[in-house]
Parts: sequence; structure tokens; C-alpha cells
Amino acid sequence: MLYNLLVPLAEDYQIFNLFRYLTFRTGGAVMTALIICFVIAPPMIRWLKSKQGSASNIRKYLEEAHAAKTGTPTMGGLMILISVAVSTILWSDLSNHYVWYALLVMVGFGMVGFGDDYLKLTKKNSAGLPGRLKLLAQMAIGGVAALGIVHTLPDNMNMHVAIPFFKHMFIYLSWFFIPWALLVMVGASNAVNLTDGLDGLAIVPVAIVAACFALISYLVGNAVFSQYLQIPYVPGTGELAIICGALVGASMGFLWFNAPPAMVFMGDTGSLSMGGLLGTIAIIVKHEIVLAVIGGLFVLETVSVIVQVASFKLTGKRVFAMAPLHHHFEKKGWSEPTIVIRFWIIAVILALVGLSTLKLR
Repeated sequence: MLYNLLVPLAEDYQIFNLFRYLTFRTGGAVMTALIICFVIAPPMIRWLKSKQGSASNIRKYLEEAHAAKTGTPTMGGLMILISVAVSTILWSDLSNHYVWYALLVMVGFGMVGFGDDYLKLTKKNSAGLPGRLKLLAQMAIGGVAALGIVHTLPDNMNMHVAIPFFKHMFIYLSWFFIPWALLVMVGASNAVNLTDGLDGLAIVPVAIVAACFALISYLVGNAVFSQYLQIPYVPGTGELAIICGALVGASMGFLWFNAPPAMVFMGDTGSLSMGGLLGTIAIIVKHEIVLAVIGGLFVLETVSVIVQVASFKLTGKRVFAMAPLHHHFEKKGWSEPTIVIRFWIIAVILALVGLSTLKLR
């Protein structure tokens, strides 16, 4: 909004030239989202506590291990949603279609999560919405966004998947690109959701991935840098660096209140929306496979659940003491802070490996 309002005045007032620069606006988005989160968090946490009362949102199979967390309100992801949405609208070019598709998925998936969290808060139902209903809603929202993205991307790559480590190597999927896009969006969304099981565990890796994709979006949207690095050039994607920056700022603001012992949980409102947003951005900038590397921690958590369920159904035996993976280490006697910090370290390492694909061509 500021870009659309102030850049036309730059010829008369040179200070407004600053708003032409993505780096300046991304920095502004980071700080704005952080400040909004700090301002709205305390009253929102009080409101969530008043709604929850004595209801527990801890899964039954975790009640013994996490008894101390009973009564901690969920749906804190709402403060992330508000912070990112307001900051993005304030600092981005609102004529950019990619920004609106990213916001559509973030807000849409967030509303699905909101419905789930609201049941946990008010109905004393720790299960929330039925899983099938959540999945169908995500697919419907993601399908609309995927169609829009296909029609907005350049024709030479709108239905293609870029392969990292190779110069200009694409696989043409035709209309199978829509199911692929849904897999990335919904998969990323639910992968973050599965990871969100300990205080601070998911939010820092989300911020790390968002920071990486802020850089990738900027490079992919810049003709000079993309040519130098031999990565796909997608005009207009640089604006996505702003929403990534807003997510970094909101994540840090949320972490202030989610750090152990957590005052609030993000719930599905936060995890589904953030994962869906990251998946959407990866699709637009043609780095879906790189997302699986940079966000490898989320992939590991998801695979642990798939392996656990498959093994139990096929053999009657469990591979892990409990899934997702972080609960396995809890059962092994690791303290919660130890698990969280070690998983953060893994997230940093995987992010560095993923970023190396930008140069190794």
C-alpha cells in the first residue's frame, strides 16, 4: 500500500525513492510484523484464556507427559496471521498477483485452523475438526490459488517443476501441475502442523525457512542475479520477499510468548497457515524441491508419522517409541529444551544445504 501511494510522489519528494527498494520494504515488513505481534499478543492471550477456561487442548495420549501445559490457550497463530497480513498489505505492491495468492492460501488455511482451534477452546474437544474436513477445505483453497498461479506465471514455466543442481532443467507436468501444487501446499501445511508439538519447536524453523525464501524470492525476481546464478527468472516474485520478511518478524514476536514455558500455542491457526504460505511461495518461485531440503525438519517429522503408521498396520510393530519424531525423543528421556534446541540446529544445517543449491549448478 505504501509502495502504491508513495512511489508516484518520488519525483517530487526524493525520500519516497526508498519505497522502490525491496530490501527497504522487506526490512519494514519485518519490523512492522514484530511490533504488531508484541502489541496484540498480551490482550489476545488474555482473551484466549477467558474463552478456554479449564478446557484442555492437550491430546489424550500426551496428557501425562504434558500435564503442566494443561490450560495453556491455543489459537495463538491468529496473532501471526494478523501481523503478517497487515504488514504485507502495508509494505508490498498491491498490484502484484503473487502477493494476493500467497495471502489467499495463508488466510484460507488459517481460517481452517481457526475452526479447529475454536472447537478446542470452546467445546472442550481436544480433537478439533475432523481431519478429512480440514483436508478437503485446504484442497479447495489451494486449488483456487494453484489455478491462479498457473495463469500468472510465464508460459515457459507455468506448469513446470525446476530441478535443483541443474541449469534450466524443468519437468513439464501439464495439468498434473495442479495436483503437484496441492501436494506442496497441503503437504507443507500439515508438515508444520505435525512439527508443532513442543514449546518453540516449530516457530524457529518456520522463521529460518521464511528467511531463506525471502532471499530466494528476491534472487528469482531479479533478472541479473537469476542469470548469474543460473536459476529460473520469474518477474514479480521479488515482492514475495516482503511477505517472507513479515513472517520472520511475526515468528520472532510469537516466539517471545511461545518460548518455554509457553504462554500460548500457535495451534492449527498458525501451523496450517504458515506451512501453506511457505508451500505457495515455493511453487511461485519454482523451488518446490528446495523447500523439501530447507524445510527438511518438517519432512523428517512427517516421514516419521508415515513410517510409524505403515509399520504398525503392516507388521503390528512400531518403529518409534512415539510419532512424530520429537515425541520419540521425549520417550527416550530427552528434556524438552534439549529436543527443541537440537532440532533448531538441524533446521539451520538443512537451510544452509538448501541455499547451496542456488550456486551448485
